[in-house]
Amino acid sequence: MDGFVTVHFVGWWAKTLILRDYWICNVLSFAFEVLEYSLEHQLPNFSECWWDHWIMDFLGCNLLGIWLGMKTINYLSMKPYHWRGMWNIPSYRGKLRRVMLQFTPRRWTDFDWRPTGSLKRWLGTLVLAIAILTAELNTFYLKFVLWVPPPHFLCLGRLIFLTLMGATAIREYFEYLDDPKCKRFGRQAWMIASIIITELLIVMKFGWDIITKPFPRHISIFWSLVLIGLVSWTFWHFYIVPWLFRWGRASKTGTPEEETIQNHRLQKAENHVAYRRNARSSVKLLNHS
Repeated sequence: MDGFVTVHFVGWWAKTLILRDYWICNVLSFAFEVLEYSLEHQLPNFSECWWDHWIMDFLGCNLLGIWLGMKTINYLSMKPYHWRGMWNIPSYRGKLRRVMLQFTPRRWTDFDWRPTGSLKRWLGTLVLAIAILTAELNTFYLKFVLWVPPPHFLCLGRLIFLTLMGATAIREYFEYLDDPKCKRFGRQAWMIASIIITELLIVMKFGWDIITKPFPRHISIFWSLVLIGLVSWTFWHFYIVPWLFRWGRASKTGTPEEETIQNHRLQKAENHVAYRRNARSSVKLLNHS
């Protein structure tokens, strides 16, 4: 079996364990294939046939890795864990296993990213997608501009390092987006962001003649339309739709003053009905007595 098949499958399995979301993983998988199409004029190894892009990668290895990753998360989230202190474990093998488990998450639960839930979550999800795609592109550009052969241990070592560090960083980033009490990024999130930016600066320094190759006309038009579509949808969903909703409610209920008067009248009517009901009950009790 081709080594790249294993790399794609295991890579997306690991990324799914980190992101824990079907939707985001599949969108990132699709976006990276589109990026390979867009950048094949800069890196020759991005030039693949449609079969490799969409059948072998997107619908094959990537989708299977994402599916297995979510199944793994579902299994680990339901599995009972019995955490014990290091010195309460009798065997050396058990102690070693406990040490290894120290570097795994405490809970394996899905991340409910809800990217369209608010403007903050939407922009945060876009930043997350850009950061992950940039880190993946850095893998190929660094090898090319620094003349590092693919079998070199630095390539695999970098991927393992980013995967282990990314697990903690993504958890901190999700906490920042999901918890209103969290007001700042975690240290690992800042650290991995610095690493990605540093790698990008290295690519810009040593491969400026590569990354500045002009894009083909159809690629430029495509990404311009994508950018316009994202900005337009963001403005529509988070500004126009809420305004239309508020305007519709205001047209049905009238001005705030009229709504206050109407609520006051309804409250008086409810109080009057309750008073008459209590009066009838008192009369019945007197008659029975």
